[in-house]
Amino acid sequence: CLDEEGKVHEFGSSWRTEDCNDCSCSRSGIGCCTSYMRPVDYDEEKCESIFNKETCSYKVVEKDDHSKECPVHSWVG
Repeated sequence: CLDEEGKVHEFGSSWRTEDCNDCSCSRSGIGCCTSYMRPVDYDEEKCESIFNKETCSYKVVEKDDHSKECPVHSWVG
């Protein structure tokens, strides 16, 4: 399989991209999906979600004080 960056991958192999997608190569082609969950049910007036590319995860914090985490009631991914 040839990925978007022009790298060749063997059939049956899997890898994580720089954009935090988990991909695999099979005889039918490449399949990719996100490796992280996205917060969808939290107080968007008071809080904001911040994506960390190093850990491939979101953190939901207060807009005025990033040291305070906000409760998240639902995630999708």
